[in-house]
Amino acid sequence: MKIISINPQSNQPKYKQIVLSVEIAIAEKRLQRNDKLPSVNKVSLEFSISRDTVLLAYEELKKRGIIYAILGKGYYVKSVEFSFEQRIFLLFDELNAFKEDIYNSFLEVMDNKAQIDIFFHHFNIDMFKKLINESNGNYSKYIIMPTNLVDAAKVIKTLPKQDVYILDQTNNDLNDYPSVHQNFIEDMQNGLMKGKSLLEKYRKLILIFPGNKEPVGMVDGFRLFCTQNNFNHQVITSFEEQIIHKGDVFIIPTDRHLVDVIEQSKKQNLQIGKDFGIISYNDTPLKKVVENGITTISTDFKIMGKTLAEMLLHSKKEQIKNPSDLIIRHSL
Repeated sequence: MKIISINPQSNQPKYKQIVLSVEIAIAEKRLQRNDKLPSVNKVSLEFSISRDTVLLAYEELKKRGIIYAILGKGYYVKSVEFSFEQRIFLLFDELNAFKEDIYNSFLEVMDNKAQIDIFFHHFNIDMFKKLINESNGNYSKYIIMPTNLVDAAKVIKTLPKQDVYILDQTNNDLNDYPSVHQNFIEDMQNGLMKGKSLLEKYRKLILIFPGNKEPVGMVDGFRLFCTQNNFNHQVITSFEEQIIHKGDVFIIPTDRHLVDVIEQSKKQNLQIGKDFGIISYNDTPLKKVVENGITTISTDFKIMGKTLAEMLLHSKKEQIKNPSDLIIRHSL
């Protein structure tokens, strides 16, 4: 069980990283009262730092009444009853209605038990690297939305492994990390299966998938459903200059394309839910009322934030798939 971790690339002084490591280990109950800390020599050799740096950290912990020393034996945990405010680094891809639901429910459950700093990488790998590199060693927990960024896993692995949580999207390279995530293949496939009896009334299923930031699992789940259930189907990357044919059903991950499809239907005097169908991805309050209601496949973002907060507060390390459902409305 590793107690102390030091990131040589961090801007935070190494002695402070040692102090923070011990505090986190006590807060997570990996260290109990009277447990022995790693020796000064062991920490010095393991991280190639001076004994004075380690002694400085241990002396600070002593002054705060967290540890005590026994001459000739070493340092031991004195108190587990100290005020420790976790600092949490929260890295989102972008701010939208769904992420706001995650954030607000996360804050509500955390109930001011931690200082939470939120950042956005906007699907830019250079910004992603910069934010993680600059934060490394300065926080007790790191919550990351890697989305589909290439090399995201490589960057994440520079952080202390025991302090990292993955949010929303995960992949095979991040299987060792605890997460609250969506399974886009299963969610798409199961959502369409729930609406199968309604979809059978239409002639063709069309997925509008730009592929810029949308999870590729959506395409895999869509194709699996269509091939297994013998649906005529197509994947397109854009809706520009697209003509809607009667009997089409559009599955639409992005709200911009949702607007495009609705506008085109008005130009062609087609009725949504009668002449053609729409399934949007990710539910919002607005989709309950637009065009008498838009059918959605959506995870529950409030539950996602709540589950993540509970995982942190109880020091759990699990991989939890967030629930998803097809919400049937007038558009299908």
